[in-house]
Amino acid sequence: MHLLPTGDEVVRVLRDTGALRDGHFEYPNGLHSNEYLQVPLAMRYYQHAKTLSVGLSRLLRTNPEIRAIIPELSIVAPATGGLPVAYGVCEALRAKQVYWAERDDEDQPMRFRQFLEQHPGEPVVLVDDILRSGSKLSEMKVLLESRGALVLGLAVIIYQPTPNTRSFGSLPLYYLAKLEASYYTDAQHCDLCRRGVKLENVWV
Repeated sequence: MHLLPTGDEVVRVLRDTGALRDGHFEYPNGLHSNEYLQVPLAMRYYQHAKTLSVGLSRLLRTNPEIRAIIPELSIVAPATGGLPVAYGVCEALRAKQVYWAERDDEDQPMRFRQFLEQHPGEPVVLVDDILRSGSKLSEMKVLLESRGALVLGLAVIIYQPTPNTRSFGSLPLYYLAKLEASYYTDAQHCDLCRRGVKLENVWV
């Protein structure tokens, strides 16, 4: 595998570990899709986790602004799926720290742990395993900026946009592979439903 894995190599790792599956899936938001991806299934394995995290860190190093402030850089992730990626990227970059946002219930806003405070101008890169809808990363960005942090970029293992993926404007986005899944808004508009392909509900 290359020092910076190709998109095909990343997809092969995902398929070999069962992290990427073909079929007929319904997401919690009601979307139907022909693909399901759960990156943590690949991150279980040390060598794969290292390869993916190091590859993502090398993409971040190509940004001169990020490269210049690595010793002061915070890597921030949504719990829990983004944490293995965040720790791996932090170690590979030799960045300053990792922390995360979480929520007690699905209907509650994200929050940081007690006594964890951002300082004005703190440089931050948002890291997650996958960017699909972008809702969690968007909420984290707003939360960080409301506390004075400076978000310099987004980094994910997989970019799998949906018809409703949020825009982050000019903020740099780094990813190792982009997946183009088919999405259907509901069962009524789903080709897979019409063909009678067995449906599987997924949690995330």
